[in-house]
Amino acid sequence: MKLSQSLKPSVPKRGLLAIAGVFWTFAGGMLITRGVLGLMDTHVNIVPDLLIALAGGAIFYWLLFSKISKKHIYRIVGLKPEKPCLFSFFNMRSYIMMTVMITGGITLRKLDILDHQVLYSFYVCMGTPLLVSSGRFYYHWFIYKKFIATV
Repeated sequence: MKLSQSLKPSVPKRGLLAIAGVFWTFAGGMLITRGVLGLMDTHVNIVPDLLIALAGGAIFYWLLFSKISKKHIYRIVGLKPEKPCLFSFFNMRSYIMMTVMITGGITLRKLDILDHQVLYSFYVCMGTPLLVSSGRFYYHWFIYKKFIATV
């Protein structure tokens, strides 16, 4: 066995689904938490902003994130090594997209370009589909044996 292979942190594909779920839960939870706390700081009645942000997040999930998470699930299950690298829950394109989104969010907050109410509502809007998508990873982790029999 090559040295690089013996040092590679690898996990079973089922475990990779759980890791992806945890990662997406963390990202979605962090965005929603920052968004809600920020909205609470900016004004008293956050309910309308939250409802609009959650509705936007649901639409975002339905139009985009449901397809992205499904694609990642099938990609993970279809990986060739039985124990892929721990970090292969994302492909390179997704790592780049995540980096751009995080950098963009931090930049918008630091440069104070957007009204804080809009920015925090956007955080909730983006955190919602991430959090919902994480449930798909957990679900497929839970039914893994039944799922791979159908793929």
